[in-house]
Amino acid sequence: MPQFQQQDILEIAQGEALLRIAPQAGGRLLSWHIGGEPVIHWPDAPDWSQPARIRGGNPLLFPFLGRHRVDGRIGEWRDQAGVVRVLPMHGFARDLPFAYALDADGHGVRMTLTDSEATRTAYPFAFRFEAAYRLADAHTLDVELTVSNLGDAPLPHYAGHHFYFTLPHALRGETVVELPPASRRHQESDGSISAPVPGEPSYTLDDPRIHDRFHCLTGVPVQPVRLVSPSLDRAIEIDLQRPGSAPWYAVTTWTEADTSDFYCVEPWLGLPDAIHNGLGLRWLAPGKSETAALRITVAYGKSSR
Repeated sequence: MPQFQQQDILEIAQGEALLRIAPQAGGRLLSWHIGGEPVIHWPDAPDWSQPARIRGGNPLLFPFLGRHRVDGRIGEWRDQAGVVRVLPMHGFARDLPFAYALDADGHGVRMTLTDSEATRTAYPFAFRFEAAYRLADAHTLDVELTVSNLGDAPLPHYAGHHFYFTLPHALRGETVVELPPASRRHQESDGSISAPVPGEPSYTLDDPRIHDRFHCLTGVPVQPVRLVSPSLDRAIEIDLQRPGSAPWYAVTTWTEADTSDFYCVEPWLGLPDAIHNGLGLRWLAPGKSETAALRITVAYGKSSR
């Protein structure tokens, strides 16, 4: 395997595009470059001893995403039998090693995590969780999350992505995120989800109304999410309406600080604490599988406007 930052990784190339992926570190997509320019951000000196804490790439959020809590205690959830279990924020997948198999043509990879002693105390279900990345061409990335219920009881889940898109922080005021019809919500300090307010079709990324906000899709997202940066002459398009895909529930917008040179646009299948509030909670029958798919396309020049 190639070495990157003294770690064994996968490199997948097509034309001028290069993906770097670390299956052993939570199945993490580290970066995506086109013509040497970064689309997905990855830091120069990350702490590889704590992959889940690295601000970059695309952490995989499974089996639950966001903060969940019981009686005010973050990181706990109560199952249908009333048993309280400990599960870290955003789940455990981003902390665990995945098995992997490259596509025959070398343009994609499928990574797999299955239940084990490391997962059953927190999440007592038999499952297979797969993440697939494939370069359809140099500017187009297809991404799939597939959950399979290998047990004999219904399986609760709401997975998601956490894409860190490269963006110099000074460009936030001119960069626009365009969204399908959605209502805007957030998580209150007590863990509850705010009442929905009508969303707008677009926002600049310096708008405080979209910091750490959930844009809950109010219908079939026929139009894609777009992130348009005039100074970079670039538009990133996220198509959430892929054939056969489970429905995406929300798109979350977040960044860490005013000086962070990234902005996160995160398609989610549910909202935080959905195991308790039901907002996007999905139940998968025994023996069944479902896939949530999306396509990211990067355009430069006149086509980006």
